[in-house]
Amino acid sequence: MRILVTAGPTREPIDPVRFISNRSSGKMGYAVARAAAARGHAVRLVSGPVHLAAPAGVDLVRVETADEMLRAVANHLDWCQALVMAAAPADWRPAQPAGRKLKKAAAPTALPLARTPDILQSLLPRKGARTFVGFAAETGDPIPEARRKLRQKGLDLIVGNDVTQAGAGFESDTNQVVLIAADGREMPLPMMSKDAVGERIVRWLEERAAGAAGTVSPRLSGSRLRSG
Repeated sequence: MRILVTAGPTREPIDPVRFISNRSSGKMGYAVARAAAARGHAVRLVSGPVHLAAPAGVDLVRVETADEMLRAVANHLDWCQALVMAAAPADWRPAQPAGRKLKKAAAPTALPLARTPDILQSLLPRKGARTFVGFAAETGDPIPEARRKLRQKGLDLIVGNDVTQAGAGFESDTNQVVLIAADGREMPLPMMSKDAVGERIVRWLEERAAGAAGTVSPRLSGSRLRSG
């Protein structure tokens, strides 16, 4: 399978030395890319700025801003059979970034912002038969917002987690997530390494692809499977 993965944050410049970003470390997206490559898939990884080594056997495309990430994903979309959007692009950017460093004494006290592009929403018209996987990192119960995003963005699977839970935040090596499929089924996973979560996601993609080929029904395999 040809799998396109995104990972990490974006940086939206205020001026040449300052930017707006978030706490995403890229570890979850890199874990998905690493698991997919280890299982023999062709993988391209579009990564925001992170402090992680490129996974072996993965073609890495580095980007900085949300606009750059959108262009990179759009450029590689025709190549892939599955898109796993694990990145956390910034939701806003400065409306008018300065070309020179803003001096502290002269800096504005208010920063006008503009929305960055919604990458999955932008690419939905080009989805076709591709499988789209999204993520919902929330503060609190992730399921209601994850289900909303699943419907709005036309996803086949969404991975939700509560980033305020110990061991499940952006910079940790572990995660506790719930997988929600487009048919409404949920599979809450116990706390496990992000590499293990990445492998679960890749196995779901494999089962979905096999189901489309008529050999097996795609499913959310694991314990505590329930319908929404």
